[in-house]
Amino acid sequence: QVQLVESGGGLVQAGGSLRLSCAVSGRPFSWYIMAWFRQAPGKEREFVAAITRSGDDAYYADSVKGRFTISRDNAKNTAYLQMNSLKPEDTAVYYCAARVYSGSYISTRRVDYDYWGQGTQVTVSA
Repeated sequence: QVQLVESGGGLVQAGGSLRLSCAVSGRPFSWYIMAWFRQAPGKEREFVAAITRSGDDAYYADSVKGRFTISRDNAKNTAYLQMNSLKPEDTAVYYCAARVYSGSYISTRRVDYDYWGQGTQVTVSA
């Protein structure tokens, strides 16, 4: 059984930073393209960032480009999302997701991801 467990959320002032972690268990971590999505109250879940299986390429939503960095440590079975220069509009529940995929194409669609974590709350105060 595959499990994804997020951590690192919290309350931070605008301009601050947080680092989210996503620990994966159950199958070889290197099988997965890893992604982060977020869902703000009253809004649909949206793509934030994703990274290839080897970590050599990443893709970001325009709203976070230049502020957020996705990374992974295949030896630790963990993906990360470093969030800098946070804004109040970044407030949301952040979810990590894993896609079993043999290629390097990075999808931004929720339906393409096979496993999800329970989410971690990020709140950015003005």
